[in-house]
Amino acid sequence: MQNLELFAYRVKKLRKQRGLNQKELGEVIGLTAKSICTIENGTSSTTIEKLILLAKFFQVSTDYLLGLKDEP
Repeated sequence: MQNLELFAYRVKKLRKQRGLNQKELGEVIGLTAKSICTIENGTSSTTIEKLILLAKFFQVSTDYLLGLKDEP
């Protein structure tokens, strides 16, 4: 699995574990539901700032989200 695909998978997995829909997650980090959808589909990535917000919100490392480490 490539990094963008793994990033997409992990964001979606973490969102679902929290019981959030795409709109709710987007509101937390300042993105639209459509932006979250494109991230989760692997058709786009995000900015470093949003990556950091995702990591903080989900309490995981950016390395985990990016697929550089397997431990959150």
